[in-house]
Amino acid sequence: MRRKDREITDPEQIFDIINRCTCCRIGFNDDGEVYIVPLNFGYEKTDHTCIFYFHGAKDGRKIELIQKNPNVGFEMDTDYKLNEADIACNYSARFQSVIGNGVVSVVSGEKEKKYGLSLIMKHYTGKEDWDISDKMVHAVVVVKMVVTKMSCKEHQ
Repeated sequence: MRRKDREITDPEQIFDIINRCTCCRIGFNDDGEVYIVPLNFGYEKTDHTCIFYFHGAKDGRKIELIQKNPNVGFEMDTDYKLNEADIACNYSARFQSVIGNGVVSVVSGEKEKKYGLSLIMKHYTGKEDWDISDKMVHAVVVVKMVVTKMSCKEHQ
């Protein structure tokens, strides 16, 4: 990160920022063309990594690209506010963002699919005890991303 004075390295602060984000944008490489998809997400953190879960349609460009090249980039941000000034070049913005890289895969096991969907619901509602039916599980694809690199930045 070029601006080390804006870097956040405390894991507790990083996950507080992730908790306040409402969208995770995944960037796929499609033979030199970048394809970015905004997704709802849920996540779990372990001692050594972070795993994000997403859901979506069972087929389409995103699924094709996961099979073609599972290496992706991601970005999420929150708390955007324009910092106004008297002249154009002095305008700036405050924000908090998390960017990184990961490896994505389609979740095949029903138990893990339900787990991923539960994490997504928990992220948006705070509620943990969802009854996710087999019909719901079979209606969508669940994708997981294992984070390989992540950094966090704050600009006031």
